[in-house]
Amino acid sequence: MHTGLKVGAFAAVLAAVFGTAYGVGAAVDPVVSQTGTAKHGGHGPRAAKAPGGLQVAERGYTLDLKTPRLKAGVPAELRFAVVEDSTSRPVTAYARGHGKELHLIVASRDLTVYRHLHPERAADGTWSAPVELPEAGGYRVFADFSPKGAKEGLTLGSDLAATGPYEAAELPKPATEALVDGYRVRLEGELTPGRPSDLTLGVTKDGRPVRDLQPYLGAYGHLVALRSGDLAYLHVHPNGEPGDGRTKPGPDVSFTATAPSKGRYRLFLDFRHEGTVRTAAFTVATADGAAAKDKEAADGHQAENGHRH
Repeated sequence: MHTGLKVGAFAAVLAAVFGTAYGVGAAVDPVVSQTGTAKHGGHGPRAAKAPGGLQVAERGYTLDLKTPRLKAGVPAELRFAVVEDSTSRPVTAYARGHGKELHLIVASRDLTVYRHLHPERAADGTWSAPVELPEAGGYRVFADFSPKGAKEGLTLGSDLAATGPYEAAELPKPATEALVDGYRVRLEGELTPGRPSDLTLGVTKDGRPVRDLQPYLGAYGHLVALRSGDLAYLHVHPNGEPGDGRTKPGPDVSFTATAPSKGRYRLFLDFRHEGTVRTAAFTVATADGAAAKDKEAADGHQAENGHRH
């Protein structure tokens, strides 16, 4: 099944985010419907959805973060609830997505630390998950979920502070390769603002293609993208799924993604092999939209000429 980019639904979640985070780490999981304009009903373009995770409250629901600060380097419990505004009560009924009722992402403001957590829900609707944040500073918490009976899911975000000595880190430079636990992951493709882009991530180990990736939450890979600056949250779903008769278990995992704007993004790929989930991280800068259109036109012209001859 070809699943497009789902903005904000475990979105701008582009995960992406698990271990020490200077490129990669041990994962715990992540997070876009298509952005951009689209024709509908013959009435012209439809307004693009805003990326997810930028608001603490949206469409009648509020993220109530009960643990707004933690101490860096100390194991702690992160507690929160999703409150239905009309009743002021925590939500206790959710639709499951990718095997979970709710996906929780924690990322540092400088995008060097990323965690995809698996919280557990108590009967009263309070969620909790163990977490240890390695560095002091500002973080963003993303809750990606679909209340039972809702027409679509949403991603809410809230700020989290880790106390302790703090020194801001620079965003890692753009790169097309990442190393994690002996695996090399190569990124092919570019993000183009406002237009669907094909991204392919190839996994190798010891110089050999990995052709036996294992399903993780119903897919061979999950990709999360966070926009540098405001941490807009994108979750990109793979093109294809295990058992569809077309999708191979590696070495390549492909995605279709739409960047909502120009800028730099941090991509986090979760993949599972030999029973362990790992995360590879990349910094990418969006391609120039005009240049991409010119290249597409040139490629089409060449293909047309080739077809004639």
